[in-house]
Amino acid sequence: MKLFLALAFVLSALTTTAHAKPPNIILIMADDVGYECFGAYGSRQYKTPNLDRMAAEGLRFQHCYSQPLCTPTRVKIMTGISNVRNYAAFSVLRRDQKTFGHYLREAGYKTAIGGKWQLFGAEHYAKQFRGKGSLPQDTGFDHHCLWQVENLGDRFWNPQLTIDGKTTQFDKDDYGPDIVTNYLLDFMTEHADGDAPMFVYYPMILVHNPFLPTPDSQSRNSRDNQRNFEDMVAYMDKLVGRIVSHTKELGIADNTLILFTGDNGTNKAITSQLGDRSIRGGKGSTTDSGTREPLIAWWPGTIKPGQVTDQLVDFSDFLPTLQDLAGAPVPKNIDGISFASTLTGKPGPSREWMFCFYHPRPERGEAKRFVRDRTWKLYGDGSFFNVTTDVDEKSALPSSAAPDAHARLKQALDSMPAEGQKLLQFD
Repeated sequence: MKLFLALAFVLSALTTTAHAKPPNIILIMADDVGYECFGAYGSRQYKTPNLDRMAAEGLRFQHCYSQPLCTPTRVKIMTGISNVRNYAAFSVLRRDQKTFGHYLREAGYKTAIGGKWQLFGAEHYAKQFRGKGSLPQDTGFDHHCLWQVENLGDRFWNPQLTIDGKTTQFDKDDYGPDIVTNYLLDFMTEHADGDAPMFVYYPMILVHNPFLPTPDSQSRNSRDNQRNFEDMVAYMDKLVGRIVSHTKELGIADNTLILFTGDNGTNKAITSQLGDRSIRGGKGSTTDSGTREPLIAWWPGTIKPGQVTDQLVDFSDFLPTLQDLAGAPVPKNIDGISFASTLTGKPGPSREWMFCFYHPRPERGEAKRFVRDRTWKLYGDGSFFNVTTDVDEKSALPSSAAPDAHARLKQALDSMPAEGQKLLQFD
């Protein structure tokens, strides 16, 4: 009898484990904001109390690197593949690409996306790109509320948004970021008690220019770009706080991972103070000011509070990380390395270097490519920098300055393709 009870207990435990609901995942990516704009990273200029609290209650990454511009980053984070292999054109996500929306839906997740799309080739782009990309409903998302799908329109006040395939022009006092956030909160409410976990991808509309007052600004008529930008950062933080609070209200916080990052550096019209450094926004630049992003992970009960890690994260790493957390197979034909073990505190792989191939408009100009680790950076043209002592890359060094590091990065650079897609080809 005792043996029977013991076996029954074991079988019950195994069944419970096998049917345990994977975590809900909310991936938030702000638009055009670098690491220097967050209190958790040392800023005293910007008001980001909600994100600072998430960092204090969770995990902050010191070394997370994006592409220097929006579309290249969006293609990379969604596919887990370096731009050198699958980037076709600005504003375009090739239709043959499989995204984390596809993978997580296959893993049983209910999926929603809200915010900025810019992956179809909207009406205002050159004819050769227009309509040649992907629609959100074809990339694994059950529901969407997005700016800039097939049409442009305004994004902030008086916004034009596409909601589940229908484009709607809102009124002059309607604020786009609020509409998107409310849509995602409603999606969370609808699916919080369901058997399936949720995946919410929120590529935010904020804080991209034009720099306009927010609903919380003192005046709707302000034309002070720096002041308006600071207000936009504060409002972005407020919206993130609403999402965090909603997980608590719904009782799902302990089974919900929230990741926050940015798509590229801050606009060049903005200057920020970080300690004794004055940092001009580096959007479009391959330096730290164009590629270094915040990455904050919050998951009560799983991620221990107050952690900081030096683990290197490339934007191709998000897809395999989400797959690991979903308990689904990681695709073999990607460039990303999962950092799920860092989130859960278990042993796992670690990235030694990251590769960037940057050619936002392949129809013209030349590509830039580099490999870097936490300290050293090597470009395809041979330029070699210590990015801890020369963060703005003003003085290239000879390989003899660090021969072992140079050799290691040279080997890594040679392991990746040197050329991307030269001819624009679309399926």
